[in-house]
Amino acid sequence: MRIFVLAGSIFGALAVMIGAFGAHALKKSLSTYEMGVFQTGSDYHFYHAIALILFGLFGKGRKWPGYFFIAGIIIFSGSLYLLAILHQPKLGAVTPIGGLSLIIGWTGFALSARK
Repeated sequence: MRIFVLAGSIFGALAVMIGAFGAHALKKSLSTYEMGVFQTGSDYHFYHAIALILFGLFGKGRKWPGYFFIAGIIIFSGSLYLLAILHQPKLGAVTPIGGLSLIIGWTGFALSARK
């Protein structure tokens, strides 16, 4: 389970860096809507980095919830970052897959807490 603490820590550092990049470097080049999309990606990225660390510390049994958190961060937040930066609304079609992955991760975490 230490791998999830490590991954969560790396994702947390990336969330801070990407969030700062968005706030400083992209603020003038993105529309208000795109900035909101980027911010949502950054927020969920950070929340789920913390969730991944907590799962690594307190999750029991199966590892699959941690892998779903990882996939969810990459797909959900990544698609929102790309949607905002590349001005490609079609990328939003991928975002729900990442959201579903995050939901599955949380559900698995809850199931592991029952043990």
